[in-house]
Amino acid sequence: MSNILIIKHGSLGDIAQACGAIQDISENHKDDEIHLLTTKPYFDLFKKNPHISDVILDKRLSRLNLIYLYSLMKNIKKYNFSKVYDLQNSSRTAFYKKILFPKASKDTWSSTETTLPQETTKEDFDNDSVLSRFEYQLKSSGINTSHTLSPDFSWSVSDISQIKNYYKLDKYILLFPFCSPHLTSKKWPYYNELISIINEKSDNKFKVVIAPGPGEIKEASNINALSILDNGKALDISQLSALIKESTFVIANDTGPAHMTAHLGSKGLALFGSHTTAFKVSIERENFKAIQATEISKISPEKVFEKLSKIIF
Repeated sequence: MSNILIIKHGSLGDIAQACGAIQDISENHKDDEIHLLTTKPYFDLFKKNPHISDVILDKRLSRLNLIYLYSLMKNIKKYNFSKVYDLQNSSRTAFYKKILFPKASKDTWSSTETTLPQETTKEDFDNDSVLSRFEYQLKSSGINTSHTLSPDFSWSVSDISQIKNYYKLDKYILLFPFCSPHLTSKKWPYYNELISIINEKSDNKFKVVIAPGPGEIKEASNINALSILDNGKALDISQLSALIKESTFVIANDTGPAHMTAHLGSKGLALFGSHTTAFKVSIERENFKAIQATEISKISPEKVFEKLSKIIF
């Protein structure tokens, strides 16, 4: 039995996307112990993943913090990992490789860098879709990829029956109108207009709800929808997964919850401007689709409702 390391730091959407790759790595190393290096927001979440034996915390402190860096590298080295699958593929994890396995090939350290196709630059390779890049990386590392292109995030779901009972949730449409403050180009501006149309056209058949994150609770008061919280606090990732999984429909900006929805198999729509494409971020699934415009503000609430109504009415 060998120890195998997977590295996946985040973000939330990336975590959902990587589930298939993690499952494939685990199934190709059935006689080995699978360890995962991640950051604090996902540490407890990954403990639920049935394909992982152990979760290692990376606080991601500054690389100039030599005491922390020494401690982390010492901790990793004690496992004597026979192979590392770098699913983060960041400058930070490339730096870790230089310390841990400076001369390693893809046989020891699987990453975009070590598996990059000949005569292809990383910039060109990164133009392909996220899941296709994972698939190429793993196939080049000898992994059979049965699940990489079809991630299943359902392992993350927890029981939210008490929360649903408290808010009297039965049939509900879940909206994610928020985004990071530095990514305002992803933010669709017409959620309140859409809510008015939904309420009018559906005769209030569906509750319209939102689930603000810890930094979004105050902003949520600007949205004319029911805010779902747990004793006044934002839902954790597992609770959020369950809320998404049990919803009738989800409408979201291109953020983590949109990717969760896609890989939970739930019905919904993601709204895109020109910041990227639905293809590149591998978000469209059988039940989850995207609407894209050159400017996200050019997507009308009437168009979104039309797509919604064809599926749930």
